[in-house]
Amino acid sequence: MKLVVGTKNPAKVHAVQEAFIREPFTVISMDVPSEVSAQPFSDEETMQGAINRAKASIEMIPDAILGLGLEGGVTETSLGLMLCNWGALVHRSGQIWVASGAKLPLPTEIAKALQHGEELGDVMARLTTDKDIRKKEGAVGVLTGGRMTRKNMFSHIVQLLYGQYQFEYKEFKH
Repeated sequence: MKLVVGTKNPAKVHAVQEAFIREPFTVISMDVPSEVSAQPFSDEETMQGAINRAKASIEMIPDAILGLGLEGGVTETSLGLMLCNWGALVHRSGQIWVASGAKLPLPTEIAKALQHGEELGDVMARLTTDKDIRKKEGAVGVLTGGRMTRKNMFSHIVQLLYGQYQFEYKEFKH
């Protein structure tokens, strides 16, 4: 069975591969657009980006059973701007499952840069002098001293998605 993940970002792809390593799925990664802002600015927009990626990815491979989309963004809260991450899993039948990850407040200077139109990945690349930071530990890795990485954050979401799929699949079988 084939699962298509709508990204080539190594942190996201590795999160999916790790979650499905013992499952009967071949994981294929495809670069597909999120069709939302380059820097999503709400939970809703970030979730929609994940759904769009999942839907687009399953359309790329006609015999795929599942499409998976992962999207990182930020969301405004009463305590300031926070990181947010969303995932979506789409079955060939059209069924969609969504899940979100942990939230983490952004330091004021980073939040201000985003509010002035910069993308988080670019801001973090400048702060860390690592142009590929979004493909590695990401902002969450930097802000947690490496205790949580971007791959770990998305792994959590992938597990939530696959767990929902397994529950639904078992329910449909009876």
